[in-house]
Amino acid sequence: MSDGAAPSPYDVSVVVACYREASHLRDSVAQLAATLAATGRAHELVFVEDASDDGTPAIVADLVAAAPHRRAVYHARNVGRGGSVAEGFRLATGRIVGFLDIDLEVHCRHLPELLAAIDAGADGATALRHYDLDWRPRSLWRVLLSRGYRWLFGRLFDVPFRDPEAGFKFFVRDRILPVVAETRDRGWFWDSEILVLAHRAGLRIAEVPCRFERRHDKASTVRPLRDVWRYLVAIRAFRARLRGAVSPGAGGSAAAAGDAHRR
Repeated sequence: MSDGAAPSPYDVSVVVACYREASHLRDSVAQLAATLAATGRAHELVFVEDASDDGTPAIVADLVAAAPHRRAVYHARNVGRGGSVAEGFRLATGRIVGFLDIDLEVHCRHLPELLAAIDAGADGATALRHYDLDWRPRSLWRVLLSRGYRWLFGRLFDVPFRDPEAGFKFFVRDRILPVVAETRDRGWFWDSEILVLAHRAGLRIAEVPCRFERRHDKASTVRPLRDVWRYLVAIRAFRARLRGAVSPGAGGSAAAAGDAHRR
């Protein structure tokens, strides 16, 4: 590690940001643990529990009990998805650090592919989601929103990424931590912000095709009008920051509008 601390025993750190995950958390962590074990890599899980009110904190406490390669922090108040993942990155010690949405709509079976891209020389890797055709209204609406966001993002930011909002990203830890320090958004726009800032910092980020499988056994907290508005506010603040029109800290108030977790 670059900070002079003792070398970490872990090659991979996975940050598990948790908010209202009680219905699937145990099963998802079991699948993630099996995938990591199959890679043969020494690993740790860093849980960041973001003030859930559905029993998630108790499940996290049980999952980390008597497991030295698992640890957790618990928030007294909800700080948002981006804030939780950034905190987990700072706490992680592995050579490679990353996160994935623990509902596993992009399944952890793709993790070895992202790690292989980093082993091949990339500074990081992010999922490029492919959707199966699903005509159910909720699924179709989510796909349309995602594609619309990709279109808008591609025209506003001069970066090569085709799926910036995918919640499945891994990086070489020492190279991404200075970028994490530059992020301001605490909500879901953090996924896009980290990629833009990483690209501007000269990091090489690979996009790895992954299948997206919508889960219909869990409630969604997506509110289209609210969430579209929050993204637009966050994008506007971030673009102004990149242009130097506002001070680096000024994006915080706008970004705070997107600090809610949602699935």
